[in-house]
This record gives sequence, structure tokens and C-alpha cells, in this order.
Amino acid sequence: MLVWTASHPRMRFVPVKSKERQAACMLMTVRERLVSVKSQLSNAFRSYAAEFGIVGPAGRQNVAALIKRVLEDESLPEMARDLFRLQADEYAAVQARLAKIEAKLMKWHREDDVSRRIATIPGVGPIGSSMLSMKAPPPETFRSGRDFAAWLGLTPKDHSTGGRQRLGGITKAGDSILRSTLIVGATALLRHVRKGRHKPTPWLASLLERKPPKLVAVALANKFARIAWRLMISGGVYNQPVAAMPT
Repeated sequence: MLVWTASHPRMRFVPVKSKERQAACMLMTVRERLVSVKSQLSNAFRSYAAEFGIVGPAGRQNVAALIKRVLEDESLPEMARDLFRLQADEYAAVQARLAKIEAKLMKWHREDDVSRRIATIPGVGPIGSSMLSMKAPPPETFRSGRDFAAWLGLTPKDHSTGGRQRLGGITKAGDSILRSTLIVGATALLRHVRKGRHKPTPWLASLLERKPPKLVAVALANKFARIAWRLMISGGVYNQPVAAMPT
């Protein structure tokens, strides 16, 4: 089986990462772990506070206000207040470590030419561009942007048969965190479009008229991947297409 796999004409072989590139990937995975721990701590704090009838608005930006409100509530039992303080200290410590890691990540992003160029794509941002630069194989590994998007799991499954083309959901192959980061970036860009803060391209405007928002976000993430591959190949930056003039 191994011999057949190695000799298969369509098999791609990815070069081994350098120690420096592996260290950069480690920086990203440490960030991912801290983000996960921070989310777990905030959810636990909300849950415990709700058991005492203290409920705050949803959203990461509202966690600090909820913590302050709970710690200042003198009606809570002393044991509960001690435990809430313990959790608040743990949350603050993780937040501080995460801030240090993100500062290192932004420094890496500013010093990496590929990451800076990919970040010129609206909706990708420094986190997504850094992930693409760190984790993606050399762009020459792929024959086209579609192949690169397929590596990320952003292309639809093909269930075609009998001459009839039937496409399903995306394959979800490859790095799930990188894929979800691109979809989150696409969702954020669509939010700006809906609020009038960003002018959509004719392609995106047409898609928004015909398809549901979640499907559009995935299609836009696919477009991000294809453009990123082109920038990695060409060495250029993204230029916003000019919208068609009204007639």
C-alpha cells in the first residue's frame, strides 16, 4: 500500500518545514490553545454567575463588565465570592499570556512578506494571513487556486453521476482552524457589507441576492483562498476590482 501511494502520479510531497517555520506554527497553536482556554473560563464564569441570578449580555467584550459586577456583589456568600475571585484571577492571567502571544504574532506578521501581502485581501486580516503563510505548503505544490482551496476543504463534494452534476457541502478537509478562520473573516466582511461600511464587488453583490448568508460566507472564504494562492505565486498584493458603473 505504501509503495502504491508513493508511486501514484497525483501524490503530492510536501517539503519538511524549517525549524523557524515550525516555531512560527507553534506560536499559532499556542495562541489557539489560549483562546480556547479563555473561552472555557468565560463560559464557566457566566454559568456560575447565572446560578446566582446574575446574567450579563453575550459577547466576549462584555465578560470584563460581568466579572466586575459579580466581584462587587456583596450579597453573595463568602465562599462564592472567593471562588469567583479565583476564576477572575485565572481569566486575567490567561488574557495577559494571550496578549503577549498576540504581540509576538503581530511582530512575525509585520516581518513576513507573504503574510503582509495576503493581509491586503479585505476580510482576511493578520491572523488569517499569518496562518496561511505559516501552515500552507509552497504554492507551487498546487496547480491552481482551486486545488489550494480544495486542500483547505473549501470546495464542494462531488456527487455527480450519470452525466448529472450534483455538488454537496464542502469537504472540510485539511486544517479545520485555518478553514474556520477564513470563514469567520468572510462573515465579518459580509457584516460590514450589510451595514454599508464596505462596497461589495459585482460578484459578491450578485451572490448575496441569490444565496443565504452562510453559503455566501463559505463561497467568499473559497475566494479568499484562491486569491491568497495567486498572491503567493505572483508576489503581488490584492487590488480591489472596480465595481461596474451604473447605467
